Amino acid sequence: MIKRLVIFGNTYQQEHTSRVLSLLEYLRQRGLDIAVEQDYLHLLSAHDISGITSFEASQVPEADMALSLGGDGTFLTTAMWVSRQGMPILGINLGHLGYLTTGHFNENSSVIDDVLAGKYRIEERTMLQVECDGVDIPHPWALNEVAILRHDTSSMLDMETSLCDHALTTYRGDGLIVSTPTGSTAYNMSVGGPILEPTTSCLVLSPISPHSLTMRPLVVRDDSTIVVRTHTRATHYEVSIDGEVTLCPTGSLLTIKRAEHCARVVQLTSNNFASTLRQKLLWGTDQR
Repeated sequence: MIKRLVIFGNTYQQEHTSRVLSLLEYLRQRGLDIAVEQDYLHLLSAHDISGITSFEASQVPEADMALSLGGDGTFLTTAMWVSRQGMPILGINLGHLGYLTTGHFNENSSVIDDVLAGKYRIEERTMLQVECDGVDIPHPWALNEVAILRHDTSSMLDMETSLCDHALTTYRGDGLIVSTPTGSTAYNMSVGGPILEPTTSCLVLSPISPHSLTMRPLVVRDDSTIVVRTHTRATHYEVSIDGEVTLCPTGSLLTIKRAEHCARVVQLTSNNFASTLRQKLLWGTDQR
């Protein structure tokens, strides 16, 4: 039974504030104990609000479920803070696509009612962990992808890549994406990588603007360890971890592997992968 929720939100979506406040009141009327991440609560506190506790994102209190109010970016941030605790995440979309979210804000009451009635399941999604020689990465976990990108140069990157201690190839191009199945519909899809069912046990390596026609996306097992040594004419290259960028020195060794924890994503029993593709990616839609 769900009794306590922690809530994360997008502080840039102020136009939804009044509706969010109505949702919080509805949750309290349903007898739920709620706590709101402090930056988001500060946004809401410009209105008449009282009796709601706050918490720092780095110190998430124990709860039965995390509620993400926003788009996919908010969902990824929520996963970064709560996934190590094994806390399930329910996403309600306030943005445009909201591919990762369970329902849209226009139907938030019905989504909440279904979840409180137990009409949901939890999908365990693979996450990635990143290490770089000599670099302290504050948040080294990704639900979507890890991307190696250029920094301060228009020259190609040379990315010497090994897979499970065996030399694979040297990717030459604008970068390299290592994607989870969840992230296969994000950056990976935009560079021509395959779409994967989100609970499959695999990863995708997708080069960005490769210099060679023989460089194609590659699907590997999710227990594979991927090690990349990147060379560039600049002093550093970028490592984007679900959009959070860290600079790593050229020639440094980057290790990417499956994280020990996963993200636990709440899905309504009425939701399925096929319907999500049709409704959110317009899969097979005749545009005529």
